[in-house]
Amino acid sequence: MQYRTLGRTGIKVSPYALGTLMFATALNKAGHDDSIRVIHKALDAGINFVDTADAYGDAEDVVGQALKGRRDSVVLATKVSRPMGKDPNQQGASRRWIMTAVENSLRRLRTDYIDLYQIHRVDPTTDVEETLSALTDLIRSGKVRAIGSSTTPASDIVEAQWVAERRNLERFRTEQPPYSLLNRGIEREVLPAAQRYGMGTLVWGPLAQGLLTGRVRKDQENTLIRARFVQHVNDARRIDVVERLIPLAEEAGMPLTHLATAFTIAHPGVTSAIIGPRTMDHLDDLLAGLDVVLDDDLLDRIDEIVPPGTDVGTLDQTYLPPALETASLRRRPRGERAAA
Repeated sequence: MQYRTLGRTGIKVSPYALGTLMFATALNKAGHDDSIRVIHKALDAGINFVDTADAYGDAEDVVGQALKGRRDSVVLATKVSRPMGKDPNQQGASRRWIMTAVENSLRRLRTDYIDLYQIHRVDPTTDVEETLSALTDLIRSGKVRAIGSSTTPASDIVEAQWVAERRNLERFRTEQPPYSLLNRGIEREVLPAAQRYGMGTLVWGPLAQGLLTGRVRKDQENTLIRARFVQHVNDARRIDVVERLIPLAEEAGMPLTHLATAFTIAHPGVTSAIIGPRTMDHLDDLLAGLDVVLDDDLLDRIDEIVPPGTDVGTLDQTYLPPALETASLRRRPRGERAAA
């Protein structure tokens, strides 16, 4: 395993991180014992980076059980800001919620420190200075080692860096954006911004939420995935590109999953790609591709299918800025439009 440095933190991490969303009981009926075995096998294979979140059902609890006796050899990352209940204050990136949420995560994870604490989604209702101030206090208290952001627009990444410098606060050391053969939009601004500020980047969705497993084909029904990601999997543009990538992988003599994961960690701005196996078979397949390296000719052919810096279709679960999500923020009041 060739470990990489997580930005400028000095922390060494594996090029693949183990994502834990699929270990939540709501998504994995096999139970905690099977999930724990998957985690142990990943650690035994040399993966030392585990990523979870408070919003992943009971995944933090599963991770806490699995790391018993092995905690110090694992770089443990979790996230905060997604809704955790009906109370409007049980979400977001306010000091009030962060200070409560971190204690809850520490308890579930059965640890007294978190290596990387990340803001799961941008909270436009909270001043970034408020967020960084709370996170800074957590670092100074020893409960958190480093902080990061997730699915953040490049402009917000830059703003957070400026605020941290001007207010003498701890800065985001990592960013966790979506990245795959189908979603290369972060190559345009997000990855260059992260590189400029020396941030580590751990990317999620390298298999495009199942589309790049090769099991979802054109004109074929896949009810399990379609039930979870309706818009994403029904996007014909994405399916058409997958149909072009499958023969490319076959010609290169590798499964599509190996082509997809190896592509994400080939970018110099990417530190680690988060893999999210649900079963041991899924993990075995991904571990078999750990040493796959794509040559320039193959990367050039991928560029021809999906040009650099472009996204194919729409990816579910990405962050939409308020100006795109709320119509009133991009439309003048009707009276003003008429007057113009």
